[in-house]
Amino acid sequence: MNGASRIVAVLGPTNTGKTHYAIERMLGHRTGVIGLPLRLLAREVYDKIVAIRGPSVVALVTGEERIVPPRTQYWVCTVEAMPEGMGTDFVAIDEIQLCADPERGHVFTDRLLRMRGTHETLFLGADTMRGPIAALVPQAQFARRERMSQLVYTGSKKISRMPPRSAIVGFSVENVYAIAELLRRQKGGAAVVMGALSPRTRNAQVELYQNGEVDYLVATDAIGMGLNLDVNHVAFSSLSKFDGRRMRPLAPNELAQIAGRAGRGMSDGTFGVTGEASPLDEGVAQAIMGSRFTPMKKLNWRNAALRFGSVDALIDSLEASPDNEHLVKARPADDLNALKSLAQVPEVAARASDGPSIRLLWDVCRIPDFRGISHAEHASLLESIFGHLHERGTIPEDFLARQIRRIDRTDGDIDALSKRLAYIRTWTYVAQRNGWVRDESHWRAETRAVEDRVSDALHECLTQRFVDRRTSVLLRRLKQKEALLAEVNDKGEVTVEGEFVGRLEGFRFIPDKSAQGTEAKALKSASLQALAPQFHLRADRFYNAPDTEIDFTDQGGLMWGEYAVGKLVAGAEPLKPMVEVFVDEAAGPEVEQKVQRRLQHFIDRKIAALFEPLLNLSRDEELTGLAKGFAFRMVEALGILPRAGVAQEVKDLDQDARGALRKHGIRFGQFTIFMPLLLKPAPTRLRLVLWALANGLQEFPEAPPPGLVTVPVAKGAPEGYDTMCGYRNAGERSIRIDMLERLADMLRAEDSRGGFEAKADMLSITGMTLEQFADLMQGLGYKAERGERTKIKPAQPTEQPPAATAEAPTETAEAEAQSDVAVAAEAPAEATDSTEVEAEATAADPASDEPEVEVFYTFTWGRQANRGPRGDQRQGRGKPGGKPRDGRGKPQGKKGGKPQGAKTFSSRPPKKEKAIDPDNPFAAALMGLKDGN
Repeated sequence: MNGASRIVAVLGPTNTGKTHYAIERMLGHRTGVIGLPLRLLAREVYDKIVAIRGPSVVALVTGEERIVPPRTQYWVCTVEAMPEGMGTDFVAIDEIQLCADPERGHVFTDRLLRMRGTHETLFLGADTMRGPIAALVPQAQFARRERMSQLVYTGSKKISRMPPRSAIVGFSVENVYAIAELLRRQKGGAAVVMGALSPRTRNAQVELYQNGEVDYLVATDAIGMGLNLDVNHVAFSSLSKFDGRRMRPLAPNELAQIAGRAGRGMSDGTFGVTGEASPLDEGVAQAIMGSRFTPMKKLNWRNAALRFGSVDALIDSLEASPDNEHLVKARPADDLNALKSLAQVPEVAARASDGPSIRLLWDVCRIPDFRGISHAEHASLLESIFGHLHERGTIPEDFLARQIRRIDRTDGDIDALSKRLAYIRTWTYVAQRNGWVRDESHWRAETRAVEDRVSDALHECLTQRFVDRRTSVLLRRLKQKEALLAEVNDKGEVTVEGEFVGRLEGFRFIPDKSAQGTEAKALKSASLQALAPQFHLRADRFYNAPDTEIDFTDQGGLMWGEYAVGKLVAGAEPLKPMVEVFVDEAAGPEVEQKVQRRLQHFIDRKIAALFEPLLNLSRDEELTGLAKGFAFRMVEALGILPRAGVAQEVKDLDQDARGALRKHGIRFGQFTIFMPLLLKPAPTRLRLVLWALANGLQEFPEAPPPGLVTVPVAKGAPEGYDTMCGYRNAGERSIRIDMLERLADMLRAEDSRGGFEAKADMLSITGMTLEQFADLMQGLGYKAERGERTKIKPAQPTEQPPAATAEAPTETAEAEAQSDVAVAAEAPAEATDSTEVEAEATAADPASDEPEVEVFYTFTWGRQANRGPRGDQRQGRGKPGGKPRDGRGKPQGKKGGKPQGAKTFSSRPPKKEKAIDPDNPFAAALMGLKDGN
């Protein structure tokens, strides 16, 4: 030791500017070397000095990185990599309290005892080192530095309530990742800093935090070693750590080293606990705030005077005990354990037979176990490296290339990339050793390039997993109270500040489904604030949109293009529904009112256009008396009334009243009173929606396909559904009411008492087979008797009879066109001539002489009510207290009982005091019955 050099121990808590002071002192000398506890911190200090003096005079030496310019004046190193015997003017050792560390303490103690600058030596660290330094370095002077800001304990806080610019400390990789994932969901993300990261990955992660992209940092205790970050609060997620051998509680001075990272410069900081960590004892918290800790008594030591005469002699020298009461023998480190393992390998023992070989073996054993797989795996790798170096002097390039090539991949998850990064660090360390590879510059560049690629991939993977840039950006802008810029493309996709946040469907914002929990709430809050101007622009465009862009659904929804913007709700009257809009509350009442007015205008105009005849009927002030009352019934029933339900009202109407009603397009049919114009598909579709609203249905039934004459009976449909569709249930199928009236006109000319067979015109307008027609007739109240007979072959082919052309006087051309389309769609192929439509012929072998047999039906008026429960408005159906009916539609009464005829329409002669209604298509038949009786 040079007794003339100045030795100063600069001691004090964190945030006292000790490292900054050491840099200033070093640059005041011509040459100097500073030893730092982490390569991350070494890189940080190197960058600072390069910024001041330039890269040509500054070297960086760590186990895995070596930048040494030819004219180096200042050396920035990890403590383990500090060059000895340089004779520099200045030497500084940072975090000197690590002399007490069970794993690395012996290295720091060696530098305390043996490293000196020719002019000045600085030891930087905690005040607990004052006693050991005074005892081991008597000539040392002491300088006490006070913390530049206050550090206050704030107790326990949930992670969800953690203030911005906080660092949360975990002591395992799993713990760090779990906290980071939680912060991503709740706060938009966090940067991750661990000692195992490469400087490149660590710097990239720190940059995320420092530039404000994220407000939270999750780290191991590595941040306690001098890393300068803008941290306001430090929270411990645990108060114990695994030190390589066992779980142990952290000492108060260790907690203080980490907590002290809160508050930089003159800014005060706070610290506390979170997660499962229990609150600190009052005494411990006070000790940390006041920087009062138990002084250190013993420092870890390992003999530096090594003997290389034999492997056993080397091991003995490494295991020597100190002769100073302030020193304690360090526990066996990884390098000593590796040496002991390799000494048991016969081939290694044979090679390590002289001083240079033993020294080489020791250098190989000092390769750190970056991979951390197992002690045996590490020893096996070292054995291979030693064999190559001892046999060839260098590691073969093909061997080294294979090892690196296996690692040079950027696919996989965080764990896979972290393992590759640990593996490449081994070969980076090897390439940095002088003389171990033939082309040092090439392999140093090669390993550094692979490490950089894997580091970048790891940074990207960490960011993707633990940082939601979208939420982070939005929350930061909200916190800064800046106006957020939102854009909506033609597909409705919403971006805020360039980040996709969801979709705008009409006037409702649908957040991105990948966001969950607190993250989703934050995302929606920020997005809705940014979307406020978009809501107003969209409302203006909607208000001025033509009616052709708006429509209603069969379930009463109101659509603007493909987006639902509201729904219909029941009003005071069926023809006056109200509107409920789908508008986000954040859009504001002005937007909501504008959308509501536009939708109300749309549906009012739609009803006015499609139900114009009905509205004109309701507004006709010339109608009086019974006609006015009947008009009210028609409006209330949306233009369709089963005649059975209003038989008496119809009878009570005189001819003048009927004429007045006919002027509005009302047709008095045998089965239904209706307005033909309202049977078109568009009014029918809207009528069903209005009817369902007025009746409070939860699920609205859909309208039948347009243009069909008959459709299958809808099973389970609500009562009245067939009428609102413009159909009448009869048997297994329902028939359109206008076609039913045409059929009634045809039946008027038939002998319903003596019996008749179906004509081609009857089957043509219904589009049915004979069997289906028979079921329909039974549903209308007729009896159908099945019979068989020999088919009479026609003498010559006959032309197919034309479709029924008989048209009711009030039948519209539109209804006729619909029936023609329906006949073409539904008429069976066999109904092609008069013989075939009257009966179904059974197939016969053409070669057989047996006559063909055909099926036919004879129809007679049944006098009884309609059969079966399928029709809700058939003759006689719906009478309160009516008798139950069997499967054939017959009353279940006493045997021989008088059959019950339909109440409203029957074959009985009418009352003498009132003439038979000439509009009744069965007038002739009724008159014949009267005469017969």
